[in-house]
Amino acid sequence: MAKIKVTQVKSKIGSTERQKRTLTALGLTKINATKEFEATPQILGMVEKVRHLVSIEK
Repeated sequence: MAKIKVTQVKSKIGSTERQKRTLTALGLTKINATKEFEATPQILGMVEKVRHLVSIEK
């Protein structure tokens, strides 16, 4: 499976509660926080929900 790097680039202030919880579930708590994940359908779905707050590198 491919790996992806997800970096939070925008603040979660002003986001919906669901988007805030999705960021927390991904382990992104601060701006410029980066995590590496396997590109599973579950992770890709979570990233898609907060794509305006994060950047993705393949």
